[in-house]
Amino acid sequence: MTAIELYLTLGVAVFLLSLHGLMTLHDPIRRLIAVNLMGAATFLVMVSLATRSAVPDPVLHALVVTGLVVAISATAFALRLIIAASQQDRTDSGGKDPE
Repeated sequence: MTAIELYLTLGVAVFLLSLHGLMTLHDPIRRLIAVNLMGAATFLVMVSLATRSAVPDPVLHALVVTGLVVAISATAFALRLIIAASQQDRTDSGGKDPE
């Protein structure tokens, strides 16, 4: 097994485990972490595919860098939405933490 095959296999495994976590977890923070892991696995597969030849494909590398920027922005936005939803739940329950 070459290094590229190993990285491809690990990328697919992490993606599938994260997909399982996304479907089974109920906590929004954990679900967000699962989505971020799915993105990281996708980036790993893309970089692995870009290095198949002697000269790496610069287009895939540029897509990964752009994807990282978008993933960080989307994560920050999702965290803000989770915080707002949590605060809304607290005010709806009369200031008490929901159990």
